Amino acid sequence: MSLRGIFLGTAGSIPTSQRNLPAVVVQREGELFLFDCGEGIQRQMINARVSFHRKMKVFITHMHGDHLLGLPGLLQTMSLLDREKKLEIYGPSGIKAFVKAIERTVQFVLTFPLDICEVEGSGVICAEEEYNVEAIWVEHVIPNLAYALVEKPRPGRFHPEKAKASGVPEGPLWSKLQRGSAVELPNGRIVKPEEVLGRPRPGRKIVYTGDTKFLETIARFAEGANLLIHEATFDDELRERAEEDGHSTPSQAANTAKRAKAKWLILTHISARYKTADLLLEQAKKTFPQVNVAEDLMRFDIPFPDA
Repeated sequence: MSLRGIFLGTAGSIPTSQRNLPAVVVQREGELFLFDCGEGIQRQMINARVSFHRKMKVFITHMHGDHLLGLPGLLQTMSLLDREKKLEIYGPSGIKAFVKAIERTVQFVLTFPLDICEVEGSGVICAEEEYNVEAIWVEHVIPNLAYALVEKPRPGRFHPEKAKASGVPEGPLWSKLQRGSAVELPNGRIVKPEEVLGRPRPGRKIVYTGDTKFLETIARFAEGANLLIHEATFDDELRERAEEDGHSTPSQAANTAKRAKAKWLILTHISARYKTADLLLEQAKKTFPQVNVAEDLMRFDIPFPDA
C-alpha cells in the first residue's frame, strides 16, 4: 500500500514566486489527507494532479490566514466540479464558524456533505480501521495543532507452508487469514491467524507540526516517525526572532527529529527572506543529516519499514 505526499505550498506567511502558502497532501490508497490549506490550493492540486473527487480529510493547524484561506476556493471548486463524497475538516476552535461564514456569505451551493470537527484536547481525533490521526497542542502566538497520521500494525507475513500443514486449502481462506481473521475448516477445526502469520509488522507515521516554537513535547509526539515535517521559518541566527514569533529554526527542528529518532526530516514554512534554502539545509544537517527542505510540488514516498 503506497503512502505518498506532495508539498502544495512551502512558504511562510506570504507567497513568493517559487513558494505557495502552506499545504501538504498525503495520498493513502484512495484517500487524501490535506494538512493546512493556503491560498491558491486548487491550482497547486491541478499542477500536482491531485483529484478533487477522492475521499478527503482536511486538517487545519491554526487560524492564521496563510494556513486556511484556501478553504473558500477549494470548497467552491469542488462544488463546481460536482463533488459528491463527504469532506471532513478538523481544526481548532473557530474553524466551524469560519466555514459556516463562507457558506453564508459566498454565493455557491455545496454539492457534497461537510463534516467539521473542532479539536479540543490532545490524543486520537480520528480513528479508522487501518489508521489513527492524532493531535497535540504546540506553541505559536495563537493555538496551533500538530498532527500525526499513524498506521496501525499490519498482520505478520503469511507462511503458506504453515497454512497447508494446518489443512487450510489455498484460496479465499488464505486471504482471510492474511487479513488477520480466524477461519473454520470443513471438519470444524478453527485455524487462528497467529498459527500461520509472523509477528505483526509496524505501520508508518507522518508528523506535521504547523507553526510552533521548539518544544520537547513534539519530539515525544513524533517518536519513531518515518517522516517529520517541521517548520523552519528563520535561520539559526534569528533564534530570538523565532522564539518571539512562535517559530523554529533549522537546528531546532533537527534537534527535535534527532530526539524523536525520526527516519527523515523535511523543513517547510520558509520565510520569504530566503531566496534559496541552502543555509537552512546546512544548519539542519549539522544535527540531523537525514533532512531536506521542501519545495513546491516536491513528492515523497514512505515505504513500509520492512520493505
